[in-house]
Amino acid sequence: MEKRRVVITGMGTVNPVGNSVLESWAAVKAGRCGIGSITRYDTADMKVKLAGEVKGLDLDALLGRREIKKMDRFTQLALAAAGECVAGSGLDRDAERPDRCGVLVSSGIGGFETVGEAHRRGTERGWDSVSPFMIPMIISNMAAGHMAIRYGFTGMCSCVVTACAGGTNAVGDAFRHIRDGYAEVMLCGGAEAAVTPLAMGGFTAMKALSERQDPLRASIPFDLERSGFVMGEGAGILLLEEYEHAQARNANIYAEVIGYGANCDAHHITAPAPGGTGGAACMAQALADAGIGPEEVDYINAHGTSTQLNDAGETAAIHTVFGDRAKKLMVSSTKSMTGHLLGAAGAVEAIFTALALKEGFVPATIGYRIPDPACDLDVVPNEGRQADIKIALSNSLGFGGHNATIVLKKWED
Repeated sequence: MEKRRVVITGMGTVNPVGNSVLESWAAVKAGRCGIGSITRYDTADMKVKLAGEVKGLDLDALLGRREIKKMDRFTQLALAAAGECVAGSGLDRDAERPDRCGVLVSSGIGGFETVGEAHRRGTERGWDSVSPFMIPMIISNMAAGHMAIRYGFTGMCSCVVTACAGGTNAVGDAFRHIRDGYAEVMLCGGAEAAVTPLAMGGFTAMKALSERQDPLRASIPFDLERSGFVMGEGAGILLLEEYEHAQARNANIYAEVIGYGANCDAHHITAPAPGGTGGAACMAQALADAGIGPEEVDYINAHGTSTQLNDAGETAAIHTVFGDRAKKLMVSSTKSMTGHLLGAAGAVEAIFTALALKEGFVPATIGYRIPDPACDLDVVPNEGRQADIKIALSNSLGFGGHNATIVLKKWED
């Protein structure tokens, strides 16, 4: 049976560089850094002082004060992004079969802000005093659940929890769900809000975060002096649609999703497999799923976290899959601007990759100064490039050994 085609017809995001797709993409094209001093809590007694925070977003106005009291921040950010995505898609929900519309939204660690607040209240006032909304606020599937309720989508509604690979897994799984005939429309992506003392303390204790205090030298993927990732928060939501369904309603198409790979290193709880073998197999799987060869890829939006092991391992994986072509590929990490959004990262980066294809512009890896022989790729240092790219990959790699890659193709009528 011929596989159905899947296209992107809606996108929405809130993240450290912007509170809409338009604002975020303008910042990415300009190479603006969204990382700064943490404002959400007092960092005086903590080693890490920087994060990529969402700025100036009026959630009360967007969602209503009464409603947001029942949601953790990660769900609030997801719904803000979903609102832009659905409105921009032009989808007439009254004309759709709700059972043929679904939701797949990831969160790596769910309602961490609520966990911290509930613990504080419980220790001060007794454990039976915590909010009756605590449990539905902290569970990772609740952003997806709220989204389905808000838009009346009664098809499959699920949450992929694969750490930092989750956003890409959500987009890829939604792609397959449509391609294989189970739905016409899927809202998908990821949301995260882990700029909290407890979450940051945990990542600091495991030596994962950069402790630098210069925003331009903290998240520096592929640079020899990289020293850990910078936490970011935000959400990216995409509306995927079966091509003929989108065509019938004359929808605007951003890009086509043509392939997906997902696997596991089965090696270590946090470290990637030596030589990036799992990531390489995942990219190869995605290319095979798309029915294309390595020579057809023009750009890779890398996972590129700014940790020693990830960036060297991902570089090795790219060399394994692309061989001599690896050094001719443009490979950049937009985490240099946003920081690392954990379960939302892959979704926000899918949006940036789709726009890169649509506009023929490859984002930079900003803050790059000192080359690392272990990361010997064209990382598009410091300034983005105009380039007529046709096919791009977006990689995400997560704790637990999770790997995910999607393949996007430039949309041409």
